Amino acid sequence: MPESATPVKGTQPEGAISESDASNKVREMFTQIAPRYDLLNHLLSMQLDRVWRARVARKLKPILDRGGAVVLDLCCGTGDLALALSRSANAKIIGADFAHPMLVRAREKSAARSRPSAGNGPSGLPFFEADALRLPFADRSFDLVTTAFGFRNLANYEAGLREIQRVLKPGGTLAILEFTEPPDGMLGNLYRWYFHTVLPKIGALISGDSTAYTYLPKSVARFFRPAELAAIMTRTGYQSVEFRAWTLGTVALHTGKRS
Repeated sequence: MPESATPVKGTQPEGAISESDASNKVREMFTQIAPRYDLLNHLLSMQLDRVWRARVARKLKPILDRGGAVVLDLCCGTGDLALALSRSANAKIIGADFAHPMLVRAREKSAARSRPSAGNGPSGLPFFEADALRLPFADRSFDLVTTAFGFRNLANYEAGLREIQRVLKPGGTLAILEFTEPPDGMLGNLYRWYFHTVLPKIGALISGDSTAYTYLPKSVARFFRPAELAAIMTRTGYQSVEFRAWTLGTVALHTGKRS
């Protein structure tokens, strides 16, 4: 396991003493940084976050092209992945997140870019305020569930995988895009220096919140490596689990199907 032999059950923000406390602290962090969230995402990733989301959309195009498909983008933040998925898609795209200020921005962006297709009316995509561990959707509701850089922030990873499995239709697909620690070596060490030293300073300066951008590299360091997350997905009951690492092994896309 990352950093220690202790199993990683879920995210552990500094000072959290329980799963509910961890969840509340994550919500508070994202509420605080919401006004500068998009700017910092693009700046700190050097615009690569746009590339990664576009790659996810291309990978999932066979599902997105299906007119009757329904897609949930979970932990959607300000809606960037949901919007990337919706471009040229026939499927209906829905977003969900538990940080209200993030959803306000997602709705504003979606309304500004709305187009009359896929059943997403003139006000844009529908976004719901919802906890990923207790989703307000019926069993077997979605053909595809996606999450970009949000799964790592769940208070209980296996519970999150089971809840996603509950709302997926049989044969439905889960796609998780997450940061991961790159392999050792010169480039990996350079990335870690940037991620742990430079990024928190820039993030704190622009957002005014040092906690969130100190939490980010720490949460990535203790999160599962790609093969470990794949094993947990398989153990939780997902089939055809696979992953691919991008950008020198700094991000990974995991996919799996509900049986």
